[in-house]
Amino acid sequence: MNLLKKEFFFQDVNKLKGVGIQLSKYLKKKRIEKIKDIILNFPYSETNRSNLSKLNNLEIGKIQTIKVLVKKLYFPRIRNLPNKILCQDETGNIDIVYFNSREGYLRKIFPLNEWVIISGKVNFFRNKYQISNPDYVTSLQNQDYVVKNIPKYSLTKGINEKKYRYICDQVTKNLPKIEDWLSEDFIKKNNLLNWNIAIKELHNSINSNNNSPSYRRIVFDEICANLLTLSKNRKRIKKNKTNKEFLESISNKIVNTLDFKLTNDQKRVLKEINFDLSSNKRMFRILQGDVGSGKTIVSLLTISNVVESGYQCALMGPTEILALQHYKLAKRIFKDTNINIVFLTGKTESKEKKKILKDLETGKIDIIIGTHSLFQKKIKFKNLGYIVIDEQHKFGVNQRSDLAKKGGPDCDLLLMSATPIPRTMMMSLYGDMDLSKIIEKPALRKKIITISKPEKKIKEIWTFLKKNIAKKNQIFWVCPLIDESKFLDFSSAKKKFNEINKIFPNSVGLLHGGLEKEEKNKVLKEFLKKKISILVSTTVIEVGIDFPDANVIIIENANKFGLAQLHQLRGRVGRGDKQATCILLFKDGLSKNAIKRIKILKSSDDGFFIADEDLKLRGFGDLTGYQQSGMKNFRFADPIIHKDLFELAEKFILDTQEKVNQEKYMFLLKLFDKAEIININEI
Repeated sequence: MNLLKKEFFFQDVNKLKGVGIQLSKYLKKKRIEKIKDIILNFPYSETNRSNLSKLNNLEIGKIQTIKVLVKKLYFPRIRNLPNKILCQDETGNIDIVYFNSREGYLRKIFPLNEWVIISGKVNFFRNKYQISNPDYVTSLQNQDYVVKNIPKYSLTKGINEKKYRYICDQVTKNLPKIEDWLSEDFIKKNNLLNWNIAIKELHNSINSNNNSPSYRRIVFDEICANLLTLSKNRKRIKKNKTNKEFLESISNKIVNTLDFKLTNDQKRVLKEINFDLSSNKRMFRILQGDVGSGKTIVSLLTISNVVESGYQCALMGPTEILALQHYKLAKRIFKDTNINIVFLTGKTESKEKKKILKDLETGKIDIIIGTHSLFQKKIKFKNLGYIVIDEQHKFGVNQRSDLAKKGGPDCDLLLMSATPIPRTMMMSLYGDMDLSKIIEKPALRKKIITISKPEKKIKEIWTFLKKNIAKKNQIFWVCPLIDESKFLDFSSAKKKFNEINKIFPNSVGLLHGGLEKEEKNKVLKEFLKKKISILVSTTVIEVGIDFPDANVIIIENANKFGLAQLHQLRGRVGRGDKQATCILLFKDGLSKNAIKRIKILKSSDDGFFIADEDLKLRGFGDLTGYQQSGMKNFRFADPIIHKDLFELAEKFILDTQEKVNQEKYMFLLKLFDKAEIININEI
């Protein structure tokens, strides 16, 4: 590939004619900074300006194109009055009106007694047609530039269609022809298009929908860029390490003294992780387990093996209460060992923190458990050999790389997630990691009874709750909103708290995202210590907190949540050996999809099946939970619509990445902003 041709794509947009400082700022708001950003900003529709209309056939409120003779120009000398140009054809007259325009400019584009082409929205004012500030005015010689279907781009304030088209045309008409990085045989075999042809089609054809050959070609390239990035990241991280002297006597002893048996899935995953820990390659693995499947005990058993082999370990939770939960479990599991465990958060007292930091550096501490504070720069380990991070599905490729560097070249890394993710998405999000799955639930855990009930029958629930409180069972009551809304007919946590508190006085707590961190922790601790029986909450309870006596959850407006989110919420109950119940409350007039979601949830407790069904029902672009988790990392590709391309790209990268010209690879990575993730010298 010619270097000059290649560099054209990555020049700043201000290299283009007509793009000054101000326009560059407007373009930046649309994330257009390089020429390649213009190339990848495809039109979403087109404006039909292809028909020349006579003045007696104009339609008010529509964009139309006319051919008229300029008869008079009016430039009033009174301030704030518009300039006006009187034009006509053989069928009638029209006023072209301009506000805040220069006289010299208008005289230039509207020469007296000459025919011009004008295109814009037609209005009717004082019994006369007019066009205010038309989009286009040009001479008959330049008619072909205006009288056509013109691509319509998503723009921002300060950039109109005409201005952007002028910039875009400079790029698309002068696009250097590059050597395609895919072979002709591969393109034909898979019904794709040559890259150069695909780009031009996407800027010029309204028929380029998300399954057209031209669009599919760009989708395939984007997926390949993503998978290639993950593949290179995997190679960079999984380098050789010093073999750990791997011992398992502590973990074997713990397994034999547990008051429950490990499931077959737990045993299998334990073997997979232990194999990685004892190998000469760094471990970079994600452990996916459905809610309540027993991931934490597996991670603690593997931690004990690393500690026994002479290394330090760090276990990080996303919140203080979840980290504390892990700490208490670890203390209980390791009570008959000499393993030294400490707990560290941002709230740890200064004196205690100083001692912890000193003991970490001298190697007196074996396991440290805490929140993000574990990875502050000032925290130094003597010989950190293993990092376990819980519920960190929000981490991107860069963050995972940074974490892997924390422990040095010999440190293994395990991420844990209770968010079931469909395979297509797993491939595109965690393709740089090895994957372990725990699907099987512990034998003592009973399937949660899930029932649905219309909100008008809500009074029937009070007796049910009284019986559960008498049995010392605790209850979650989930609402979608914190406060009442004028616009949304959803239940609010504050209103529901007041309502339930009247029925069960001094037994109800309130938890929502608007509370200060201290207040949240206080409420959760009161619930954990059984000082309150009912916790009214928004979805902030969704992530991983374990309340063994919480055996009932009521979810209001259940039809407004996605399947995966409902499953996560349901997983907050039934963590012990008692029978748990989930009640889905809904309003009348459910949509077909809402009915399907409720039926699927009632029929299955398999999070991976539910995640797949959620993806099918809602579509990738509408999976709010995934978007909020930073998972929607594609601009063009959709794991549902383009599932076949994900599979094709995966096979292509595995089969050919070592054979493809590395310069072409770098062009692809830079095109989709992936090059910064990969060190050029490592490709």
